[in-house]
Amino acid sequence: MGRKISVDSATMMNKGLEVIEAHWLFGAPASAIDVLIHPQSVVHSLVEYDDGSVLAQLGHPDMRTPIAQALAWPERIESGVGRLDLASLAALSFETPDTVRFPCLGLAYDALAAGGAATVVLNAANEVAVAAFLAGRAPYLSIHSTCAETLARLPSRSAGTLAEALAADAEARRAACAILDLPADAAGVPLAA
Repeated sequence: MGRKISVDSATMMNKGLEVIEAHWLFGAPASAIDVLIHPQSVVHSLVEYDDGSVLAQLGHPDMRTPIAQALAWPERIESGVGRLDLASLAALSFETPDTVRFPCLGLAYDALAAGGAATVVLNAANEVAVAAFLAGRAPYLSIHSTCAETLARLPSRSAGTLAEALAADAEARRAACAILDLPADAAGVPLAA
């Protein structure tokens, strides 16, 4: 993982963005998408069917697996990742995330509910806030507050075209910079240290 994704994991924004992706990729309403904490990092997704059965996708937490799958689709190829030995796993545990401790996850659900360009705004504000944190120009706790305030400041707008999405992204980056008291030309990512 890179530095930005490590921060997104720490704030759980990565899971929030995955909720948004699942909504758009699978046409699932936000209310049908749950996030679980799984410390062993072996179960990567679960799909529950109407009959109550659940299918799980399990594997080592190694990005070579999804990269190989994407490169070979619809076939499967050797990824270089070892076989998963289920017998060696002591247990698989799951817990519900603490949305008070990880409020960025809630922002993703809020942005989905708001519709329009809100998810674009959230992503752009997060990119600016994380880049500012990594550059030593903003504290860690400002990531959530910057994202929340950017969402609150910008009016709802359409994102039905690429041009509209790009305009919303640019506006959100400028707003996040203003919130963080950064120069407007710092709206691009990454920010120089």
